[in-house]
Amino acid sequence: MTQWYQLQQLDSKHLEQVHQLYDDSFPMEIRQYLAQWLENQDWEHAANNVSFATLLFHDLLSQLDDQFSRFLIENNFLLQHNIRKSKRNLQDNFQEDPIHMAMIIHNCLKEERKILNSAQASNEVTMEVGSVQNTATGMPDKQKELDAKVRAVKSSVTDVEQDIKTLEDMQDEYDFKCKTLQNREHESSNMSQEEYKKEQLNLQHMFLSLDSKRKEVVNKIVQLLHSTEHTQAALINDELVEWKHRQQTACIGGPPNACLDQLQNWFTIVAESLQQVRQQLKKLEELEQKFTYEPDPITKNKQFLQDLTHKLFQQLIQSSFVVERQPCMPTHPQRPLVLKTGVQFTVKLRYVFPFPCSCFVVRLSYLITFSLSLCRFRKFNILGTNTKVMNMEESTNGSLAAEFRHLVWVKIMQAGNYNRNGFLWIISRRIVATVQGNLTCFLLCPSQTTSLPIVVISNVSQLPSGWASILWFNMLSTDPKNLSFFLNPPCAKWSKLSDVLSWQFSSVTKRGLNADQLSMLGEKLLGKVCFPHRWPENINDKNFPFWLWIEGILELIKKHLLCLWNDGCIVGFISKERERALLKDQSPGTFLLRFSESSREGAITFTWVEESQNEPQFHSVEPYTKKELSAVTFPDIIRNYKVMAAENIPENPLRFLYPNIPKDNAFGKYYS
Repeated sequence: MTQWYQLQQLDSKHLEQVHQLYDDSFPMEIRQYLAQWLENQDWEHAANNVSFATLLFHDLLSQLDDQFSRFLIENNFLLQHNIRKSKRNLQDNFQEDPIHMAMIIHNCLKEERKILNSAQASNEVTMEVGSVQNTATGMPDKQKELDAKVRAVKSSVTDVEQDIKTLEDMQDEYDFKCKTLQNREHESSNMSQEEYKKEQLNLQHMFLSLDSKRKEVVNKIVQLLHSTEHTQAALINDELVEWKHRQQTACIGGPPNACLDQLQNWFTIVAESLQQVRQQLKKLEELEQKFTYEPDPITKNKQFLQDLTHKLFQQLIQSSFVVERQPCMPTHPQRPLVLKTGVQFTVKLRYVFPFPCSCFVVRLSYLITFSLSLCRFRKFNILGTNTKVMNMEESTNGSLAAEFRHLVWVKIMQAGNYNRNGFLWIISRRIVATVQGNLTCFLLCPSQTTSLPIVVISNVSQLPSGWASILWFNMLSTDPKNLSFFLNPPCAKWSKLSDVLSWQFSSVTKRGLNADQLSMLGEKLLGKVCFPHRWPENINDKNFPFWLWIEGILELIKKHLLCLWNDGCIVGFISKERERALLKDQSPGTFLLRFSESSREGAITFTWVEESQNEPQFHSVEPYTKKELSAVTFPDIIRNYKVMAAENIPENPLRFLYPNIPKDNAFGKYYS
């Protein structure tokens, strides 16, 4: 059974997490068509070996050609078109950089395994869809409570529906009896006075019962709407806010737990319930038109009930329009919200619930336009299609969605607005903005949603500082419209920043930073943890900022050291004092690997201990950068490293990887 097949058996919550893994850089349709073949390849090795990555890249294109031939035989024109388009996109994106493709596929497969493990651990693998009991399995207590409230609203609507039918039957019977008595009164019948009074008394009792039932129905609708109001407030003010916070966390490398399906289910139930209440109020109005009296509870309360229902429905509509996928360049999927001028970016908007067909008799179309919110200097523009129709066909889960895939930022040159570094003089020497979606529907109130703040750069070298701005905002602020944050950003607590730093590594590798590594970084930054433009210009007396150093190390790991980092071979972040303290009591030839603090582009070095008559001696080598590691792999460098020993005989001083792992045991499987 393939991993892909197992994933498709999961519940909607976990399927939504799978959906978040795939975008235009590597579309889900390729994952679907080539599931078995993709899972049988060693993408982890390919991500560290350009020759093997190139081989797999061309094999992948051949597999797509074979799939195209199958569609050709089946005479499926649409799938033929899609597979050809996917192949062209892969060639455009990865022809010159097949390792990048291997890294993307390896990461997707790794995240899929995490999702499977998470589902199995929490017993949420549902093989039968539609079971209400299974839907609630594994929910936190707070969500179980909310789920119960939502379903109570739905149940109450059903109860009111039955009461209105009963009320209608009672009114029809009362009307029939009244008309019958009137007809008998006008006829010259033998109806006695006693019989007439008895019938009138009977009608009076029926009227009192009818009045009591009307009051009961109106009161039940009032209680239902108040209950819906509280439940809806919990959905909008708590659950939706928490989802947006989880999305913020996921954007900066945190756990990818931004599933919308459960919220969509709740929003849909509440929306359908409100729509049923609107129909029920119309039915009560019809009953009122047929028969009314003083004081009629329907007449007295109908305007209040209609207004409250409309207000709740309007709030739900306006709150349901969200940015499902934040603006991101396909070339840098792990750096969302940092956009470069002249480079395409994508953004996806979604309604949290689909409108039931029974609610509307016409096909709804939604127009989305983008505008930009800036603090000053609106001297740029977005090129590309900025208007789109939302429909359910754009979504894989039955929701209304629209994805903009070919948007490009362009600068409008204007004298005096640029500094020597190429930044627009706007906020902190970079463009800070939000992408805003405006939704218009002829039957509903206008809705609006705003992306998280984006930073627009003009050169890829500005990516680390732009990403630092995004990290800082999403770590400390939850209001996407609060662009003034960038004018006077607050300082961060180390407890928060340490988590975010660790996420930068765990989001692209199998390992985050451990307590010792974070401790070393904390010592460097203690008392200096603030927004990048207030950060010390130099760190450790070097002429480059901290974030540039971290970005360089991440790139070095991803392209040259991924396996060693994942295996725990690299200590990485450690001070020279701590390094010597660890090595001094070890066997001669024990060495450890750490990242250089003197290289702005990221570099790695190693230090070993050598026995001496008085006290141990420590030796380090010049750091290896991506230039050296592109020519020779780091394991081969360690295997072949030589120093001149006694009598001018070269020998390898490296014997044990700290603490006591034989060198060949640690690195042998990576030797060329």
